[in-house]
Amino acid sequence: MDIMTKLGTNVVNAVVFAAIGVVLFIVAFMIFDKLTPGSLWKELLEDQNVAIANLMAGVAIALAIIIAAAII
Repeated sequence: MDIMTKLGTNVVNAVVFAAIGVVLFIVAFMIFDKLTPGSLWKELLEDQNVAIANLMAGVAIALAIIIAAAII
């Protein structure tokens, strides 16, 4: 295999795994939203609840780390 074929294969693999990671992240976020009482989107957007925003930021980072570790 020449270097361009290997590069092409690696780029395709990176795009596929990135897409899988994004889909898993969205699904996990929606599951977390369903498990919590009330509407997280209403709290975030309408009420501008900073505590919920910080919580969701932590959840987002944790989910991203878990998905990245699972893909690697």
